[in-house]
Amino acid sequence: MNKYMTLRNLITSFLLVCGLLISGLSAADRIKDLASIQGVRSNQLIGYGLIVGLDGSGDQTTQTPFTVQSIINMLGQLGVNLPPGTNLQLRNVAAVMVTATLPSFAKPGQLIDVTVSSMGNAKSLRGGTLLMTPLKGVDNQIYAMAQGNILVGGVGAAAAGSSVQINHLSAGRISGGGIVERSVDTSLGQGEFVNLELNSTNFTTVIRMVDAINSFSPGAAQAIDGRLIQVRAPTDVNQRVLFIAQIESIDVTPARAMAKVIVNARTGSIVMNQAVTLESSAVAHGNLSIIINSEPIISQPGPFAQRGETVVAQRAQVEIRTDEGNLMQIPGGADLGEVVNALTAIGATTQDLLSILQALKAAGSLRAELEII
Repeated sequence: MNKYMTLRNLITSFLLVCGLLISGLSAADRIKDLASIQGVRSNQLIGYGLIVGLDGSGDQTTQTPFTVQSIINMLGQLGVNLPPGTNLQLRNVAAVMVTATLPSFAKPGQLIDVTVSSMGNAKSLRGGTLLMTPLKGVDNQIYAMAQGNILVGGVGAAAAGSSVQINHLSAGRISGGGIVERSVDTSLGQGEFVNLELNSTNFTTVIRMVDAINSFSPGAAQAIDGRLIQVRAPTDVNQRVLFIAQIESIDVTPARAMAKVIVNARTGSIVMNQAVTLESSAVAHGNLSIIINSEPIISQPGPFAQRGETVVAQRAQVEIRTDEGNLMQIPGGADLGEVVNALTAIGATTQDLLSILQALKAAGSLRAELEII
């Protein structure tokens, strides 16, 4: 009986190890990377403040009256009353907007990073110090206070009418420059349920995620729509946190993304995913002619191989002619990446690429969503 139990335990352990190895070979992501807990979110904070200690690179106070008004108000709060009609000519002070993100579950006393951006005509914020600035939320309540020395990543110099500048000098960052003064209540679900929200709508991924959660906790998850999953969780706070931590670590293989091509009209950048394909069509743009030949390639495992499968791939040959601009045919299955690379190599402009991609989309040949940003 003991030998039988030992043998069964060995077989069970072997199967578990094999299962882990097989799951490791698949392209799986954690639920934490694919979805978030509904209600667990960050909040934006904003404030208006003053930077002092600049080396003559601050606001020109004659052109930024709000800077002078802020200085007078600040000095009045500190007990310094200026005579009426005083004309301040300061060059080492700048008015700035301070922004920060309040993380979820942040408690009073914790530090957050803040970003400082000039809103006047200051030439540089390098070397400045931000004075105590309240940071407010959308409800106009103060949630943090910011103060500290600013780190600016750029540098500049000017002399005799010549100037040199590297990077941006009108914005900087203060690491740990904000102190949380008020926390935001965050609830982990409602009642006995916790809702998971996918980062992007995908019905297939939702179903796979529901199956994975139900494999861990049978009957706990159900799909609400293509983005929301309702999960039954323990009502005790400690048990609920532990349950969510276990759920987030489950691996799920997401569904293949929708075919999409994104074109940046300003920089000429073109990004596409692996799902983008072309149907049979013909293209002629000015004096650019495209010839694409696509043939299937079959890859099979060895005759005595224990693993592997037959894979059918496409080999595409792209030829560009720049003489007469004749209309050439594109067979189905051609790789759009080959076309774009060939056009770019011969000096096609961004407008040429945009025109060709838009024409392919309008003709129904581009099997993808075309987004221009």
